[in-house]
Amino acid sequence: MSELSQKVRIERDSLGEVLVPQEALYGAQTQRAVLNFPVSGLRPWRAFIWSMAAIKRAAADVHRDLGLLGEQQADAISTAAAEVMDGRWDAHFVVDPFQAGAGTSHNMNANEVIANRASVLLGGSLGEYRVNPNDHVNMSQSTNDTIPTAIRLGCLWRLDELDQALVRLVDTLRQKSIEFDGIVKSGRTHLQDAVPVRLGQEFGAYARAVERDRERILRAAEGLRRLGIGGTATGSGLNAPPDYSTRMTRRLSELTGLSLYPADDLFEAMQSMADAADFSASLRTLALTLIRVANDFRLLSSGPATGLDEIRLPAVQPGSSIMPGKVNPVLAEMLDMAMFHVIGCDTTISLAAQAGQLELNVMMPIIAHNLFEAMQVTIGAVNAFTDKCVVGIRANREKAEGWLAKNTILITAMNPVIGYAAGAALVKEALNRNMTIQDLALEKARQGALKRTTGEPLTEEDVTATFRDLRKFTEGGMVGSGGGGG
Repeated sequence: MSELSQKVRIERDSLGEVLVPQEALYGAQTQRAVLNFPVSGLRPWRAFIWSMAAIKRAAADVHRDLGLLGEQQADAISTAAAEVMDGRWDAHFVVDPFQAGAGTSHNMNANEVIANRASVLLGGSLGEYRVNPNDHVNMSQSTNDTIPTAIRLGCLWRLDELDQALVRLVDTLRQKSIEFDGIVKSGRTHLQDAVPVRLGQEFGAYARAVERDRERILRAAEGLRRLGIGGTATGSGLNAPPDYSTRMTRRLSELTGLSLYPADDLFEAMQSMADAADFSASLRTLALTLIRVANDFRLLSSGPATGLDEIRLPAVQPGSSIMPGKVNPVLAEMLDMAMFHVIGCDTTISLAAQAGQLELNVMMPIIAHNLFEAMQVTIGAVNAFTDKCVVGIRANREKAEGWLAKNTILITAMNPVIGYAAGAALVKEALNRNMTIQDLALEKARQGALKRTTGEPLTEEDVTATFRDLRKFTEGGMVGSGGGGG
């Protein structure tokens, strides 16, 4: 006997004999998929494994209640599936996400693992199949309704984890907005100096933007609660009991603790990947927001000696292998890269979602993989960004207020008094002479050269009073004369 044959067992499927690793819980069809699709080396995400096992467990329980499965077989399937849900047999889920057939290989991987484990629980051996993968574990099911159901369940399973990550980020940004509320600084539009804002207002806007994205994600997730399980191959429910869809949805709700309900059209639930695409799009929109925030942090912390340096990000690691003392905004850069990847996942999902024909979208495996990957990356990146970056941000009040003092746009405060044209002339002169607008205005007032629009001269006290409280220019209302911005 060869070394290879000592490590394998012989299993059979409709195409013939297959050599399967001796200790593998999976069987012939899974092994064929492993041999046919050695593409990426990737394996199913935990969320996918969990959701497939939940479906198989619910089905066993429903079939027991309906008298379609014997008590012992149903209990063994349910127990084996529960073990899979708990993560005991993840190593036996081995099919590459780049495969064929709408996810048949994924479905059979789950069926074979659970069947083999159930057979062992009943006193049998691997490959003996006292519980059959197709006839028992897959009873009343098809790949075509289990895979889209698993996609929905897997996303909902991690939804609370994602939500909590976003809540912590929003809360942390909002705390910073309160902490930084007393710092008046230059606003910038077109990356050019603009009217004053408070650093706290910038951070408050970041918090609200992420909060709106969170709300958008929760709304999109509601569409995932519609389950097409029970549609079997095309939506007709062939080979499933009449009330199977309702019973399955109810049992899945009980097992998972999720709020679920049957789809109002089983054909649509299997044909259309729109709910998955909608949820993915909400993650993409969040990614766009987070990229913008991360890049603002990079700009605001730039320098420090030759950049804006208005905030200081926590130093978490040395920034250069050649430049001593350099510290880079590594968490913001990480967030950018992670969110670029999420956008790429969404692009794949969008293309796959529109690629279905007639009664089935066969691209479901890659939709599942990219959705679960996008959630994984988002959760991890947001948590790291919050804990290792946002929490430790410090404001550099001296630099922020120093830039504001040099901002010639402060002339806007004098517009109602001296007029737009005179203000523009002051700005030009201040830039040419490298002076602050306030210092130049004081100089002109001392010379008697600064006039009101009525022709009366302004005093130094008039100028000082104008610039005394710049915070008022961040609080809305008519401070200066009207006119457009940019």
